[in-house]
Amino acid sequence: MSRFAQRGAAILTAMLTVTLVASFAAAALWQQWRAVEVEAATRARLQAAWILTGALDWSRLILREDARAGGADHLAEPWSVPLKEARLSTFLAADSTGAGEALTDADNVFLSGQITDQQALLNVNNLVEAGRVSETGYRSFQRLFELLGLPAAQLNRLAENLRFASDISTDNRSASQAPLMPQEVDQLGWLGLPPATVDTLKPYVTLLPARTPVNLNTAAPEVIYAAVGSITLADAQELVARRSQSPFRGITDVARLMPQHASSFTEGTVSVSSRFFEVRGRLRLDALVVEERSLVQREGLDVRTLRRQRGVLEPPSAPGLPFAAR
Repeated sequence: MSRFAQRGAAILTAMLTVTLVASFAAAALWQQWRAVEVEAATRARLQAAWILTGALDWSRLILREDARAGGADHLAEPWSVPLKEARLSTFLAADSTGAGEALTDADNVFLSGQITDQQALLNVNNLVEAGRVSETGYRSFQRLFELLGLPAAQLNRLAENLRFASDISTDNRSASQAPLMPQEVDQLGWLGLPPATVDTLKPYVTLLPARTPVNLNTAAPEVIYAAVGSITLADAQELVARRSQSPFRGITDVARLMPQHASSFTEGTVSVSSRFFEVRGRLRLDALVVEERSLVQREGLDVRTLRRQRGVLEPPSAPGLPFAAR
């Protein structure tokens, strides 16, 4: 082999060696970067989970103190005031334990949340009582469906499938044929409702584990109209206007305003207090947005969590668009 050929082979070997070394170095660097990113994301989500858990405990404390004060539940109470997005550092500033120093990104973390009364909505589970379709519950949903322009056939399907899902023994049919029992409004499609109907019902209905009356102090006019069989929508709007001036302290206050409908207010479909609430908490850390929804039940001074759902939200693709759940 000539000296020039040997020199060319040596150069080629050197270039291959450099290429391999560079490839290995790049792969190692990428693996290290990926490990750092995964660790940072895991740490951020764990921190978010702990902070949202603390926010839920705070909300439960607020509801417990409200129960200690007693009286009716209405929209002028502290629990109904939403927490606008605020820096987490503002909550930790007064902390003398040094917890704020442990979270080095506290200035870049934003927390927001809200407590909402779930008895301000019609409870879908009111449609069934003791294995049968409830006449009172069905009548309320019938008025709501008529008000929203939804087909009566869909209400019949909803009530029958809910009855079947809650107590299949009454039909002598296989359990495998029964629809799944939904746990939230988005799952009402399991009972045969089309997506458009579910979207229309969302602002007015809920799914709670027990039969519940509608709270006249927090419900929308449409829900009050549906729950009280003899009033008009205008009457319901008048009640909402009256309560904004002075919350109802008892059903007798409402009956006194509309004595011609007194019997409808006292049949057990409405009240002025609530046991079920939803707590929403949202944490924003740079591009990471974590939201948690919790259903809590209050019995006396005992406030317990029945259900928790947490999800990571994606930032909007364009300004002004809402966040979408991942």
